[in-house]
Amino acid sequence: MFNVSAFQENTRADLVVDNGTNLSRVQRKTGRLRNGSVLFAPCSTYGHHPNPKVRRRTYDGEIEEFAVFRPELGAVYLVPIADVRVTSQALLRVTPPLNGQWKRQRNYEIARIDVF
Repeated sequence: MFNVSAFQENTRADLVVDNGTNLSRVQRKTGRLRNGSVLFAPCSTYGHHPNPKVRRRTYDGEIEEFAVFRPELGAVYLVPIADVRVTSQALLRVTPPLNGQWKRQRNYEIARIDVF
């Protein structure tokens, strides 16, 4: 059983999850479905600011996990930050690979939500 607490806007972590043993800081993301995978940005971009000091800012040291939601699938994934490259985009395979190998694939799905 998990207890979840939400933070206010413009913080690096959106949620804190208590699994009964540990607390973990979580950043929420919406994924895009592309070619059998859910893609999400594991960093913040600041290109829309007039003079950004950095264009991309990672969440290293500021969160432990990403909670990724994909509306078409109604799926929620909980992905440890240690499992993704935090400088570009992250990819979660959701359909079988063409070669049928699932050996190194991990399942991060934690919930399905009925989407209207």
